[in-house]
Amino acid sequence: MRTTPELVVDAHAVLGEGPFWEKDDRLLYWIDIAEKTLHVHDPAKGTNRQIAVRQFIGSAAARSSQELVVALEDGFFFLDIGTGNLTAIADPESDIPGNRFNDGKCDARGRFWAGTQPSDGKGGATDDRGVAALYCLDADRTVRKMVDGVSISNGIAWHPDNKVMYYIDSRIRGVAAFDFDLETGTISNRRYPIEMPPGPGVPDGMTCDDEGMLYVAEWDGYQVSKWDPKKGACVDVIRFPIAKITSCAFGGPRLDELYVTTASLDVRPDDTAQRDAGGVFRVRMDVSGAESHRYAG
Repeated sequence: MRTTPELVVDAHAVLGEGPFWEKDDRLLYWIDIAEKTLHVHDPAKGTNRQIAVRQFIGSAAARSSQELVVALEDGFFFLDIGTGNLTAIADPESDIPGNRFNDGKCDARGRFWAGTQPSDGKGGATDDRGVAALYCLDADRTVRKMVDGVSISNGIAWHPDNKVMYYIDSRIRGVAAFDFDLETGTISNRRYPIEMPPGPGVPDGMTCDDEGMLYVAEWDGYQVSKWDPKKGACVDVIRFPIAKITSCAFGGPRLDELYVTTASLDVRPDDTAQRDAGGVFRVRMDVSGAESHRYAG
């Protein structure tokens, strides 16, 4: 694995997250949750456009070249990229004002999956269960609760055959797998093929390559770890000079470039070793990976 990270957006984001590659326009979308901002990076031009969203934005996916579906602190919305206008779709946790939406992405049928977490970032758990959940926004704009008792909903990925969905609740040091029915968008038979060993790194965002390997961004871990879910083993790591690695997504014309977001949260001004914290990095890979799907509704 060619693993030399290259800084491509020197953004100093407070909480960079949620990257996805829009293949038709060859653009990388990513967000800064803390700054309530959507970013649009054009690698060909070297530009990075910012769109103020006015709410904490957890994740986004394309609906068209001009519109996104986004998961905000107050539920699901459509976002007009040109005007910045928001159109409300649904707020499944209107009765839990202390929660906000976090990580999310679309499956191969264009359903948008996104989960929540307490806004204070503490997981909201008083026992073994959290107060958050994972939801699925169907193409007809109905919302289904798919997993409850979640603490901090994070990475989502699908095996290339679309028969398994992987999911991270960051309070649990592992990756859950579900049997996935692509036609109905249902999940079942939860198990944990990956259990991360004790250490500083907390599992955050995640993606999958065309060989079925998982890439897990590790908050406070200085790395993206590569896992074989069949063996339950870490088979490689990509190291970064930054502690808070938040998420990753495959992009580029051949989907063989891994884009990685980071955070500068709690980095001291005199910490020169982490001077690039909050930037977006690119790693040129020797394998291609999962494409980002558009919302079908």
